Amino acid sequence: MGFKRKKTMWFQRSLLNNMAIAFVISLVFLTTTQLVSSVPPPTALRQLPTAQVHPLPPSLSQWHDPQQSGDYFDQVQTVAVNYLIWSTFPVAVYVEPPTLVEQAVPFMANRAKTWVTAIEKAVQEWNFYLPLKIVEQAKDADIQIRRSALPLRFNRSNQDGENRKLPILRARSAETRFELYVKKTTVAAFDPPSILSHRVAVSIRPDQAAEYLQAAARHEIGHALGIWGHSAQQTDALYFSQVRNPAKISARDINTLKRVYQQPTRLGWNLAS
Repeated sequence: MGFKRKKTMWFQRSLLNNMAIAFVISLVFLTTTQLVSSVPPPTALRQLPTAQVHPLPPSLSQWHDPQQSGDYFDQVQTVAVNYLIWSTFPVAVYVEPPTLVEQAVPFMANRAKTWVTAIEKAVQEWNFYLPLKIVEQAKDADIQIRRSALPLRFNRSNQDGENRKLPILRARSAETRFELYVKKTTVAAFDPPSILSHRVAVSIRPDQAAEYLQAAARHEIGHALGIWGHSAQQTDALYFSQVRNPAKISARDINTLKRVYQQPTRLGWNLAS
């Protein structure tokens, strides 16, 4: 089974004090790669913080690739906030545990356990490069990873971009979405500042072998940490399609992640009061 990604964005405005701002964007891992985005109104962008550069987290600051393997930063897409960058660490990750329904059926219980183990291994792989912490409550998480049977999608284009007369159903193995929201800090006792923040939701189908579950999670977490795009090389974890022998996190993956974190972002900065 291959993978394909699709990215969509929708914009929503609601009240928080006088105005609150939210975006939702998704990146879908499908058979072939297709990234689609839309742009929010310019008036909405003017309400967001000015894009600035955060200090590099120590783990990335200390990262050095002696082989100078290069990167695929030019494939990372910007969104309404420029780049998806976490500025507070560790990033809290929730991995959905087996449900009561799954635990009641041995086959489903074993499958859920295999899924959880694979996802947690992928979290630990990325933890070496950016501080991550697994939390027990979904409400406490910056990134939520859940088991989900994603619906099929129709696709009228083949890999060469040519339109087919009849649509083809393509199975999705994983999906990553993020949502922008306004977070109140607790620094000030009265009228605390509002910070533009984001949350990420990852869905990964459970009906895969453990090796491919871990590869899918490794790939999706890479997106969740800020690599909003794909590599064209099979030796990278963020390669756009599944391969027989999934790649580990490569130096090129980390070089790309480091370059992302050197860019300006609107995330993590105070909103104008």
